[in-house]
Amino acid sequence: MTEEGDKLLNDIEARLRHLAYLREELKRENEGLKETLEAKERELERMREEYEALQASYTNLRQARIIAARESEVGDTKQRLSKLVREVDKCIALLNE
Repeated sequence: MTEEGDKLLNDIEARLRHLAYLREELKRENEGLKETLEAKERELERMREEYEALQASYTNLRQARIIAARESEVGDTKQRLSKLVREVDKCIALLNE
């Protein structure tokens, strides 16, 4: 082969080696990105499960507060009714005088 042909062949070989190196770099980067993506997907799934648990806990707490509020309303209503009955009794007593 001629000197120019050898030079061209060496240049092509160097470029091929460089391309192979770049390919390996991209493969490593791709693997790293896949691992990162899998980790993020696991974290997202864990966060979803935590969110659902918190949502259920919130719903239960809200229902408990509603029940507690109803129980206190019953007590308040009884007190108001007792007060009204006493006032009506006083009025009746005043009318009977």
